Amino acid sequence: MHTTFQAIKAQHSGGQTRMQIIADWLTNLASSTAFFLFHVVAFSAWILLNSGIGGMPAYDPFPFGLLTMVVSLEAIFLSIFVLMSQSRESKIGELREELTLQVNLRIEEEVTKTLHLVAGLYTRLGHTVGEDPELREMLKPLDPERMEREVTDQIHAAIPRLKFGKKRAPTG
Repeated sequence: MHTTFQAIKAQHSGGQTRMQIIADWLTNLASSTAFFLFHVVAFSAWILLNSGIGGMPAYDPFPFGLLTMVVSLEAIFLSIFVLMSQSRESKIGELREELTLQVNLRIEEEVTKTLHLVAGLYTRLGHTVGEDPELREMLKPLDPERMEREVTDQIHAAIPRLKFGKKRAPTG
């Protein structure tokens, strides 16, 4: 298979740093059922062992300050690794979107060219093509900037304006 058509993620996974590999591995681990169950068992055992049940001395008595610190540190590090992994995935997603846009623009050019060829054939056969307004519009080249402006205008029109209170008329 030609490298241009390989999966974008596969192309970008080859050049990962050791830290990115670790971040992805930890993100996958942290999102597993086994990780969840391990924590349920570990935290339950910690709380039971430090509740004085069984006459054992508590090494982290209620309110379990050491457990709170361990959980907080784990959450901090996990969130950092998840954010690193998500950032890389986001960049890959942006590349996919850009590639999709470029392919779609190329397809649009090819379809327009094909329509011109078909319209030319129809004209040679004696049919009038210019009377169809939809076809006339399709024969025009695509203007991505105009389309972007139209979509942006539609989005702005659809978003209700936030009102932070009425302006008072100046007095005096």
